[in-house]
Amino acid sequence: MMATDKQDEALKAAIERIWQVGESMGLDAFPTHFEVVPATIMYEFGAYGLPGRFSHWTHGKAFHQMKTMYDYGLSKIYELVVNTDPCYAFLLDGNSLVQNKLVVAHVMAHSDFFKNNAWFSKTKRHMMDTVSANAERIDKYSFDHGPLVVEQFLDAVLAIQEHVDFSLVSEPAAPPKMPPRQRSRIRQEGPYDDLWRLERRGDEQPAEPEHHRFPSEPQKDVLKFIAEHSPGLEDWQRDCLWIVRDEMLYFYPQMQTKIMNEGWASLWHARIMRELDLTEDEYVEFASLNASVVAPSASPRQINPYYVGLKIWEDIIRRWDNPTPEERATFGRKGGEGLLKAFEVRETENDISFLRNYLTADLVDELDLYIYRREGDQWVVVEKNWEKVRDSLVQQMTNMGFPYICVEDGDYRGNRELYLKHYYEDRELDLAYAKHALHHVYTLWERPVHLETVSDGRRILLSYNGESDSVSHLS
Repeated sequence: MMATDKQDEALKAAIERIWQVGESMGLDAFPTHFEVVPATIMYEFGAYGLPGRFSHWTHGKAFHQMKTMYDYGLSKIYELVVNTDPCYAFLLDGNSLVQNKLVVAHVMAHSDFFKNNAWFSKTKRHMMDTVSANAERIDKYSFDHGPLVVEQFLDAVLAIQEHVDFSLVSEPAAPPKMPPRQRSRIRQEGPYDDLWRLERRGDEQPAEPEHHRFPSEPQKDVLKFIAEHSPGLEDWQRDCLWIVRDEMLYFYPQMQTKIMNEGWASLWHARIMRELDLTEDEYVEFASLNASVVAPSASPRQINPYYVGLKIWEDIIRRWDNPTPEERATFGRKGGEGLLKAFEVRETENDISFLRNYLTADLVDELDLYIYRREGDQWVVVEKNWEKVRDSLVQQMTNMGFPYICVEDGDYRGNRELYLKHYYEDRELDLAYAKHALHHVYTLWERPVHLETVSDGRRILLSYNGESDSVSHLS
């Protein structure tokens, strides 16, 4: 017990010292509560994304994968930090004091990023309370309607959870209404409707109502459109849709700034640690851990966001501290403005603009970034031009790498069928996965659903009517 008390006091003193050093360097973080937790809790939080989030088998699957990797020594989560005000951070109870010092410094920089980056300005800072309330509501729905029914419905919602529109995060909730003529078309026919049709005299034909596409403009937020306009969902089902959308919008800025945020935290944890009074053994431990965090990725198909982000931040600081004569003449750089520029970039950019504006030819060469393609059992370099490499990375991160799909018509063929369109950008969909996703969309819309996309250079339409799939070619 005495040893534990001493360790707690040492960690508390280290946190206070790190906060003083970070603030003296210009970091402006939220107040942050730290808690030391065992690996089981750490990986549960990592799998669920937030403490207290609703239960679902996909979260359990992620937990099992993470915990297995930890148990076999293949990976380790040293910390988790939650974007709230105040922030909540969790340290692994197996960390050494030096590891925890590095983690606390890393967390402080994350908290500074959460507080000051424009993309986080609209996120809910009380999300810990929100997800707990969401989980309670979903638990109640499971009790009322049965856990299997609720889980299967959540399967459908989570299958398309990425298709939200972050630009609408502050938009008022009042939805546009479907025109009355279109609402009337979905009335269920009664047993005597054929008699009314027989009353029409001679060759008189009913006038075909003019079709007005709804919505009038394509809607990127598929979850929002379905939650507002799906014809037969019960209130609890609509609530589940809103819950998943709300939580997805909370995670959206973190997905948009992964490289920036991790690079920023890596930059500052190293700077802060160098200002601490470390013994020689502690410094060796820090250097070893830091090297493992910011090491280049071993796979040509992946990049380490800690490494790439750190290198770009360091390059920004170097170039604005020591501009070339050309940069002084062209851009008016005076020199000695590296940190000022870094704080400006931290405030305004996301990963797409960060890479587009600050990934230079020299950095692409230094980071050994190329475009690869699999040929047989080998990965081969197919493109070395730095601009094409940069643009390829930017394209992969556009819409966070998810296909760009919009609602084109919620009353397709005047029959309240849902027509979705994939905005093709030289990246074809996995058709088997797309067909499976359409089955989930049907669960949410409850009428035939369609998805326009491109396959082998031709426009095609995938459809599902609740019983069978079909594929048709479009002109």
